[in-house]
Amino acid sequence: SLIWVAVGLGGQLAFSGRMVIQWMISEKSRRSVVPALFWWLSLVGGPMLFAYFAWRPDLVGVMRQSTGIVIYARNIRLIVKQRRREARERNAAAAPPG
Repeated sequence: SLIWVAVGLGGQLAFSGRMVIQWMISEKSRRSVVPALFWWLSLVGGPMLFAYFAWRPDLVGVMRQSTGIVIYARNIRLIVKQRRREARERNAAAAPPG
């Protein structure tokens, strides 16, 4: 039971931490920014909270966390693809002409 409380607490810390990170980065940039770390913390915290709510059982918590994992993973995938595309463009621009 203590392990499940730790899972729930860890998930909530990761999930809350993502908002703190987003807020700090946005304040520093003076515009709204959603950094990749926000999505990684979501991907860690979401499943932990889902498992905790399933263990309790808490139907509202399970429902709240059930769709997020797909969204978080998709955003991470989009970020990775964008970084690869930008790296290819930089490499192509740096390459000597043919």
